[in-house]
Amino acid sequence: MKELVQNFPVQLRQALEIGENAKLRKHSAQIQNVLITGLGGSGIGGSILSEIVSSECPVPVCVNKDYFMPGFVGQHTLVIVSSYSGNTEETLYALDEAIRRKAKIVCITSGGKVAELAVSHDLDIIIIPGGMPPRSCLGYSLTQLFYVMSFFDLTGDNFRTQIASAIRLLEQEGNEIKNEAKQITDFLSGKIPVIYCVDGFGGVATRFRQQINENSKMLCWHHVLPEMNHNELVGWAENHPDCAVVILRNETDYSRTQARIEISKEVFNRYSSGVKEIWSKGKSTLERSLYLIHLTDWVSCYLADKKNVDANEINIINHLKGELSKI
Repeated sequence: MKELVQNFPVQLRQALEIGENAKLRKHSAQIQNVLITGLGGSGIGGSILSEIVSSECPVPVCVNKDYFMPGFVGQHTLVIVSSYSGNTEETLYALDEAIRRKAKIVCITSGGKVAELAVSHDLDIIIIPGGMPPRSCLGYSLTQLFYVMSFFDLTGDNFRTQIASAIRLLEQEGNEIKNEAKQITDFLSGKIPVIYCVDGFGGVATRFRQQINENSKMLCWHHVLPEMNHNELVGWAENHPDCAVVILRNETDYSRTQARIEISKEVFNRYSSGVKEIWSKGKSTLERSLYLIHLTDWVSCYLADKKNVDANEINIINHLKGELSKI
């Protein structure tokens, strides 16, 4: 897993090449909404993209993580199906429904049944390299989402230069990123991580939580400001020495939200084992998101080392799938 995390900048560079060569076709009807359907490591890219493009995209972008689709999906919907393996049970159900509803469909996968359905129904498809854990291939899937959105004139093409800039940043800051990740790992070791971020980076925080879950074999939770100030903050009314707070921060965060963070930190410091802040780097929201993703991916790997567990192993998920296959 550490080798895959190390190669994240290389993966992003390869993903740009894949996107440039993607063969997509325009839709006959006007696109009035977008639905990105996928789960786990395949689906988190949709959550991240939907936040990044929210101020630019002229139509709603929704994320689906279930067997079924919202009622609005129809011939005016762009459905982007993201399944790394191509065999995700819930995503296959959703794909069948999108086909029945005559939506415009683009599939992003390494193969499997999704690829088979795409070929049999003459759907647009972008093939990404296979054979790796889906959570280690976010660079491939997220980049293709941006290409699809841009192709349908729902966003601009600035993402190309932003990803290229992120690649340079991650390569230049490689050692510093790993050193900071080790410090955060020491801080979180033996604790329950509590992750906070500002609105707009919820997908990045979710990614951090998921990586700790899968790679580090740990439970944790996350929340977004300012929303958590209206509910979860009250939960910090008593001591939680088993919890350690990590806050994902950006210099561009809204000033009122930054003030909320500073006030909330006083509470966290009083009732938790401590607070650690991770400040992003980069000139754009996309670049800052990729920076935080890469750094926190390292944290999840180092936590696995601390616990002496295999970051790649997901036996309990495989058990779940095996039991479901009997039903």
